[in-house]
Amino acid sequence: MDATAERPWIRSYAPGVPATVAAPDGSLVDLLAGAARRYGDRVALDFFGATTTYTDLADQVARAAEALRRLGVARGDRVALVLPNCPQHVVAFYAVLRLGAVVVEHNPLYTAQELAQQLTDHGAEVAVVWDKVAPLVAGRGAVRTVVAVDLTAALPRLKRWALRLPLPKVRAARAAMTAPAPGTHAWSALVAGAPPLATDHPAPAVGDVALLQYTGGTTGVPKGAVLTHRNLRANAAQGRAWVPGLRDGAETVYAVLPLFHAYGLTLCLTFAVSIGATLVLFPRFDLDQVLDAVRRRPPTFLPAVPPIYARLALAARERGVDLTSIRYAISGAMTLPPATVDLWESVTGGLLVEGYGMTETSPITLGNPVAPTRRPGTVGVPFPSTDVRIVDPADPTRDRPPGQPGELLIRGPQVFAGYWNRPEETAKVLLPGGWLRTGDIVTMDADGFVTVVDRIKELIITGGFNVYPSEVEEALRRVAGVREACAVGVPVAAGGEDVVAVVILDPGAGTDPESVRSACRQHLAGYKVPRRVVVADELPRSQIGKILRREVRDRLLADD
Repeated sequence: MDATAERPWIRSYAPGVPATVAAPDGSLVDLLAGAARRYGDRVALDFFGATTTYTDLADQVARAAEALRRLGVARGDRVALVLPNCPQHVVAFYAVLRLGAVVVEHNPLYTAQELAQQLTDHGAEVAVVWDKVAPLVAGRGAVRTVVAVDLTAALPRLKRWALRLPLPKVRAARAAMTAPAPGTHAWSALVAGAPPLATDHPAPAVGDVALLQYTGGTTGVPKGAVLTHRNLRANAAQGRAWVPGLRDGAETVYAVLPLFHAYGLTLCLTFAVSIGATLVLFPRFDLDQVLDAVRRRPPTFLPAVPPIYARLALAARERGVDLTSIRYAISGAMTLPPATVDLWESVTGGLLVEGYGMTETSPITLGNPVAPTRRPGTVGVPFPSTDVRIVDPADPTRDRPPGQPGELLIRGPQVFAGYWNRPEETAKVLLPGGWLRTGDIVTMDADGFVTVVDRIKELIITGGFNVYPSEVEEALRRVAGVREACAVGVPVAAGGEDVVAVVILDPGAGTDPESVRSACRQHLAGYKVPRRVVVADELPRSQIGKILRREVRDRLLADD
């Protein structure tokens, strides 16, 4: 049978993209070892101009692995990483994996309570942390050993020297990057004082657990998604196959996304290494720092989110910074407006395409072809070796007819092994046959292009009708003077919910809540028009900029 009969999306693939990718034959440790063999003299990491070659990176990983082994880290142990983007983060990630241990990534901006919840859940005894947050980790959960990382140690020598100057501005800059961490081990001293791990130390197998990545914070208590070396290597290979124009050993990838997030982790920590790319690291997205780096080491591949693309393109055009080196850009995590695509491509001359993923899928499963067949406004088609179904959310055994909305199911080598110590939660989402329930309502056209409608758990039920928040938000953003918008359902005494919108207005827009509601009536049926519009100065967001509807709803309930 013609493969495109069952997988019509294959005919939309860019030339050279295969229908399937080979199953990985080694672990993530082998991925780094291969890059070091092939591209040893190539710069692997760039941190404000301080560089590390692939040979040096492999050596640091071997020494860090031995240092962690001496601290008691063994095969299967969880090791918490609480770090911003920095060279030490990359080294620690691969060093933990080299021991056959399991990386657990954490957001260093979390509160003590948020960190404690996750540390208690996974039970790591050793944590490698940014020295500024060491007090939030020490003694939490089962943590008995904290290794503190000083970001300034990875800076170029001249910058390190400048941070010692006794000037108020310099002191503030240094305080933003580092702080004393008494009672901890110093990462730099541990790694410098350790010999390389013995080469005969048992390495992880491809089926071993590599990563616990916490997810679910917008819909409930965060759960640790269990991802294996096979999951993560397969997704890196799928990403490589998706962009056949990439040149192994010749690309420069900007890590403006946090490495502790699934999106940044795969695109920067595994995919970039798989192609022998130079990874330019930024502790956080800072427009001035990124534009300075462009002048020093121009990027060729940029994974990011829509607000970053818009801000970077506008600033580059205003300041005369050349972004034409960026041939490929991948957007995810939130809807990519067509206007942002047009702006980006007019400034760079490169392609900007949208994809779709989730932590449970390592994370990428669908993408727009990097070719003229792409369709802005959709999240694209399934990746190689990935199958999808659109089903009745109430009965996932029943497929929806073509073109009708339903829940997206995904099957492929990147689908996770389940939630850490949560068999009941795992059983709810992993169905027989290897299908993962995504919780997203989508439509798929005859060519296999998928459009996300909304999250099942964020559906608003008002007067017996279903209202998708994204549809309301799209109408709100059309209203003159509305910069950003979020629509949620707020329970009412009589049962059901009211549609309530929270908006950010442009300064001096001269728009008020009632005029926003009135304008929405031009685009929405009456029951979808927000019953109430609340004006706010900001909206709560995730670490990569996604508006957190659940938190918006909680704030509204607390204020009522």
